[in-house]
Amino acid sequence: MSAHKRPAGEDPWRTNSPHGLEGDSEDEYVEETAQPTSEIEGLYLDTVSRANLDFDFEKLCSVSLSNNNVYACLVCGKYYQGRGKQTHAYFHSINDDHHVFINLKTLKVYVLPDNYEVKDRSLNDIKANVQPQFTKELVSKLDTVSECGYDLGGKKFVVGFTGLNKIKCNDYMNVVVQALAHVPPIRNALLLMEDLDAKPELVQRMAGLVRKMWHARPFKSHTSPHEFVQEVVTRSKKRFRLDAQGDAFEFLMWLLNTLHMDLGGSKKRGSSVVYSTFQGEVEVETQLMDNETQMSKSEANTAALDASKEVQRIKVPFLTLSLELPPKPLFTGDDDDSRVNIPQIALTTLLHRYDGSTVVELNGSARRYQLRRLPNYIICHVKRFSKNEFTVEKNPTVVNFPIRNVSFGDLLPADAQARLKAKGQAGTYDLIANICHDGQPAASGSGPVPQHPSVGGSGSDDAVLAESQYLVYLRHAATDQWYQSRDLQMERIMPQMIFLSDTYIQIWQRNGI
Repeated sequence: MSAHKRPAGEDPWRTNSPHGLEGDSEDEYVEETAQPTSEIEGLYLDTVSRANLDFDFEKLCSVSLSNNNVYACLVCGKYYQGRGKQTHAYFHSINDDHHVFINLKTLKVYVLPDNYEVKDRSLNDIKANVQPQFTKELVSKLDTVSECGYDLGGKKFVVGFTGLNKIKCNDYMNVVVQALAHVPPIRNALLLMEDLDAKPELVQRMAGLVRKMWHARPFKSHTSPHEFVQEVVTRSKKRFRLDAQGDAFEFLMWLLNTLHMDLGGSKKRGSSVVYSTFQGEVEVETQLMDNETQMSKSEANTAALDASKEVQRIKVPFLTLSLELPPKPLFTGDDDDSRVNIPQIALTTLLHRYDGSTVVELNGSARRYQLRRLPNYIICHVKRFSKNEFTVEKNPTVVNFPIRNVSFGDLLPADAQARLKAKGQAGTYDLIANICHDGQPAASGSGPVPQHPSVGGSGSDDAVLAESQYLVYLRHAATDQWYQSRDLQMERIMPQMIFLSDTYIQIWQRNGI
């Protein structure tokens, strides 16, 4: 029996009110009582328990599993459908003596079974946790002002740098989301996107996750990507799963291409925020080779195209630059003691592949790549994994790189460099995200080779990495501090620690933007 008595004379229900559970618009047919006085309105608000609330899970009724007209009980945190008679929320309010519910779509708060709306400002923090909202003024300060927040337990965190829950094997998804959530154009577009309910489901889930990651007053200092991951599994037709490790680069390319299409993008340059952020252009010269002229890998870097044979030239847009590592040494073990013998190579050496002077052999043809246009943000993919019929091998070569002022502009031809200078654009880039892979890949099969606009790739990184662990290093633009994120763990680090793990994916930001 409830300790609170219902106000006398309050009977919110009509004898002919609908009791069905289905339909998105049940609220339109449920008659409410007259607006109660402030004393009555706040009658049950002392039963609200913020410690029990978690809005990261998929918005499904805990009884019927329906996603229509779902309410969250603000006492226990469970989700129930409807608020009319014969609904699960109505029965829960009577059986469990829990009376305050919030509609997870409209953010309206009701007291059941009395069925009157509560408009109390003390509930605004709960509404902000369900659907965080951002203004242009607030977003403009994210990279210039460092803000700290506290969760309900008093734990301090830096806004925008919160861990993501590892549900099962989704660490390869977590690092990609963390990296993209710290690319300003992508982040800002998701934070400020209007009419979100009209967007495709994947965009809604991605935007909702990023908004919670950047929310300054959450109830907990970490976020669960449960809703986003469930949509990824469904949308990709289980190509990316929770119960099996996946490849972070393959997932990154699928996510970028899918978001591009969902945001109305086309093949046209700059047709979505994805293309305007990451798309560059490279000129590819291709010349067919016969058996007598095929090159060895040692000859590839010094060879030139045969001027007497036909050369095909095409300009190709790209989202990523694939960097080929030198072959793995034959007698290097996989144990920790063998790391002293691991070869090293500079990032600038790998980038020579795109300077227009290096010839590589690929699928029986000689190719030469020349960058023609650089995007504001460059994704570099270090190709570490190769597979054969029986096993997957990881190349442990250490890639050395500075974290500031890498001159990608030097890879452009003279005319492109002149145009860059005329526009006042810098040709140097700073590192803002570095995704790394720890451990060894498992010997397992893989799905079909992913189709994506990656330059210089041969499709060998579609391996399923069953026992791998991903982590990502992120730069905080406002303080120039670096943070390491491994699922729920988020900690501040020294920049020198970035080089301790095997670099896999990097995101570089043009200086001066």
